[in-house]
Amino acid sequence: MSWEVTTVVDNGSMSATASQIPFVEYLVLDDGAPHLVAHECTQCGARFFDRRNACASCFGDEFKTVSIDTEGEVCAFTIVAFAPPGVEVPFVAAVVDCGGTTVRGNIVNCPPDAEHVTLGMRVRLTTTSVGVDEHGVEAVNYAFELA
Repeated sequence: MSWEVTTVVDNGSMSATASQIPFVEYLVLDDGAPHLVAHECTQCGARFFDRRNACASCFGDEFKTVSIDTEGEVCAFTIVAFAPPGVEVPFVAAVVDCGGTTVRGNIVNCPPDAEHVTLGMRVRLTTTSVGVDEHGVEAVNYAFELA
């Protein structure tokens, strides 16, 4: 999969149109609303975000791509207070149950404290900018925010 930066010519002037690329291969940006996809074992239904040669649950070797619910419930979280240089802290790392599929992601647009983040709270998928390269291409990642 590749993305190209397109150049738009308008009244003789040229300007670059910034495009986006997903930070992870299982984030879909170009098919309607942003969403996650997983590889589902056709034998047992186990889901995996990374590519697999065989299912870790049943050893099946056939998978189909399925969309993951964009809303879910926080089933575990931690407030991260220490990180490598350049990573802004504190932030909330969470495990979210999205309709039976477990997804790990950060919770954004919410104060990173136990008053505002709780087990069982409803969240929805959102996207965040990771950065823009010298060609104007933006890398986009997913996160969760309050539903």
